Amino acid sequence: MFTLPQKEPRAPTTCPGPASTQDLDSNHGDGLERECSRKPDRKLPEFGGVGDPTARVFSHSPYLSSRGSVIKWFWDSAEEGYSTYHMDKYDEAKNPSGIINLGTSENKLCFDLLSRRLSQSDMLRVEPSLLQYPDWRGHLFLREEVARFLSFYCKSPAPLKPENVVVLNGCASLFSALATVLCEVGEAFLIPAPYYGAITQHVYLYGSVRLVCVYLDSEATGLDTRPFQLTVEKLEMALQRANSEGVKVKGLILINPQNPLGDVYSPGELRDYLEFAKRHKLHVMVDEVYMLSVFEESAAYHSVLSLQGLPDPQRTHVMWATSKDFGMSGLRFGTLYTENRDVATAVASLCRYHGLSGLVQHQMAQLLRDRDWINQVYLPENRARLKAAHAYVAGELRALGIPFLSRGAGFFIWVDLRKYLPEATFKEEMLLWRRFLDHKVLLSCGKTFECKEPGWFRLVFSDKAHRLRLGMQRVRRVLEDKPKVREDPAPCGSQDAGGQRR
Repeated sequence: MFTLPQKEPRAPTTCPGPASTQDLDSNHGDGLERECSRKPDRKLPEFGGVGDPTARVFSHSPYLSSRGSVIKWFWDSAEEGYSTYHMDKYDEAKNPSGIINLGTSENKLCFDLLSRRLSQSDMLRVEPSLLQYPDWRGHLFLREEVARFLSFYCKSPAPLKPENVVVLNGCASLFSALATVLCEVGEAFLIPAPYYGAITQHVYLYGSVRLVCVYLDSEATGLDTRPFQLTVEKLEMALQRANSEGVKVKGLILINPQNPLGDVYSPGELRDYLEFAKRHKLHVMVDEVYMLSVFEESAAYHSVLSLQGLPDPQRTHVMWATSKDFGMSGLRFGTLYTENRDVATAVASLCRYHGLSGLVQHQMAQLLRDRDWINQVYLPENRARLKAAHAYVAGELRALGIPFLSRGAGFFIWVDLRKYLPEATFKEEMLLWRRFLDHKVLLSCGKTFECKEPGWFRLVFSDKAHRLRLGMQRVRRVLEDKPKVREDPAPCGSQDAGGQRR
């Protein structure tokens, strides 16, 4: 079971990881994903997640409750990467030697398209009903539009229902709300690892819910397998281990397309995972926040809502937001679709604390109903820009002889830098991460995502060409100044999107 360090006489070193300051503010919580205060070379835990965060609070403020001290600890643990970057951001005119951020999963490629659309007159409407308390689930006009939007883009076999829609200010709030209403204190969710690390705090800070990692391996075991592949067998083993340790597992978290791997689950895989959950009466929280950011046709994305007959619709809860697919992480819009009316009502009750203003709800409804602009202008151009940016970074990595994994979805490439570590430890991984930061480029290291193998990094490519070029020049400088110090690891089947096993 994952245990956390006890109180120490001095403050720990902080570095990128699941306890992320910016994660508290962003729409989907996807900030710099900093390595937390755990010692980087500690023994790998059997289970990932937060365990009991009170064990790793090194000092309690006399002004805060124990819960407040834990919350403050999550903030404080982010300081090195977060503060360093925000004190020295790259700016082409004002600070050209500042830090290039290739660590935050944000789409910065389509501001021109979005700013024009959001500035049109139909977006600027003010009427009394928008300035008054709404239905806490979200205004009906917005929930109707969300239902139509998801029915179309998720390819649901039957129209989705507005009464099953709840609207909150981002998927971070949705994770928090669902964890709180589905679990008792101390219960847990299964989650395949590596995973988007901020979920750790999303499910803990309100609900005191833990995560049990289903650790995935980088090595492909056969011609019909792929690196970091999730299987039902691995889910069963993780569940059995949790049960043997007295951990009550209440659900499974799936991210599709997956962050940080970019994996896109096939319909068959999705059904297998859902059938596993049904057998064990587990809730399934499916995060589809990158569903429209699949830029390779070969990736063949399928939403869980496209399945003909969900195995257990009362325990299947689907999340989506505009933070990734529409590059609006600052606008704060996320939505839940669930056929379980009890769950929808409980989550809606928490919308009192996580709701959207009426003006933003109007803007979102206008955006989602503008199918012509989305299909003919935004999505084709966004996918073309993502594909071009990905091709550039992938080409740079190939030129450096660096293996990587990329599935043609999302904003990131999962990069294998194990050969640059003198020893296969998370301490060495963090030293390499810090070397990148010293050379003014910010990446996210594998321990941020609870990857069990030191040396993997997530590199975000969804940025403007001039920043990508400069960022990759700095990456190259670090790696060329730090020659390979180990033999290449055993082949893991790392590949770019063109060579994926699917």
